[in-house]
Amino acid sequence: MFNYLNIDPEIQDILEKSIESEISVEEAEELMKVQGKELQALIITADLLREKLVGNKVTFIQNWNINFTDICTGSCGFCAFKKNPSDERAYFLTVDEIVRRTKKAFNDGAIEICIQGGLHPDIDAYFYEKILLKVKEEVPEVHIHAFSPMEIFYGASKSELSIKETLEMLKEAGLGSMPGTAAEILNDEVRNVICNGKLQTDQWVDVVETAHKTGIPTTCTMMYGHIENIFHRVEHLEILRNIQKKTGGFTEFVPLSFMHKNAPIFKQGISKAGTTGAEDLKLYAVSRLMFRDLIKNIQVSWVKLGFKFAQICLMAGTNDLGGTLGEENISRSAGATHGVYTPPSELERVIRDIGRVPAQRNTIY
Repeated sequence: MFNYLNIDPEIQDILEKSIESEISVEEAEELMKVQGKELQALIITADLLREKLVGNKVTFIQNWNINFTDICTGSCGFCAFKKNPSDERAYFLTVDEIVRRTKKAFNDGAIEICIQGGLHPDIDAYFYEKILLKVKEEVPEVHIHAFSPMEIFYGASKSELSIKETLEMLKEAGLGSMPGTAAEILNDEVRNVICNGKLQTDQWVDVVETAHKTGIPTTCTMMYGHIENIFHRVEHLEILRNIQKKTGGFTEFVPLSFMHKNAPIFKQGISKAGTTGAEDLKLYAVSRLMFRDLIKNIQVSWVKLGFKFAQICLMAGTNDLGGTLGEENISRSAGATHGVYTPPSELERVIRDIGRVPAQRNTIY
């Protein structure tokens, strides 16, 4: 397929195989190392497979983020969002305020509300239930996409409930889906450095698989560009691939490049200064080749990458541009500089500019 490029024969064989069948972990690792013409060939192959599997539509959703508190008992080394209770800048929204913001967002066109917050010392799973019940009572039509696996783990522990009991309770209260964040890198050696005290890999997997079995779909994510290497990245993708083969509960994969500027581990000299553009392109392309039609939807985070580079990533195997967003405080705190709200018309302009077809979606596609 790429004879005219005169690329490495081993890479050519892997790329040609990837169009028709699943690639192995070892093959994915080789693709993560490519440069020059081999990188160009990887990007082209991922885009061809994207077109074959999902066509030329680029989807997005009208949504709104509500981060209900920045007070957190966690100690993640990449987080610049957390505040201590004594900090004058700390905040904790009331349930009524969460409902008020939901109503406004819904009236302005949002069909999904993403609700997440810090691990506040005074909240538990019953607090999450209270939010869901009140929001659904006041705005029954809105889809609630809420509470990361870490929040579920924390809330269950504080309430002395099992993960299964917690998820069943929250689903009954109106939880429609969950963000698959808190994954960072699913390797405990890495996690012990960047988020010591956070749930471990097997615990993250347990929460997510239990959610899927309970009928709650989730996204899945990877935060990369800090202390991990390409082998950790591929290992992470393989864990997600195996979960999806088992449960089928992931709606999309969202790679999240590490925002280093304000992160404690960067200030302490522990981490790298985020990713390069080439690393981002390889991650998007290889994830498309690994996931194929298991996880059909791969999202570009325009908040982290900006629209100009997001367009390039849309040509490297991805097919979703995320959401219109609002009040997204976590990336902004970490140093993201590309804004937090964009109207549908601007997303459509960015998509059409690369010859693709914009399409609005719901949370579960």
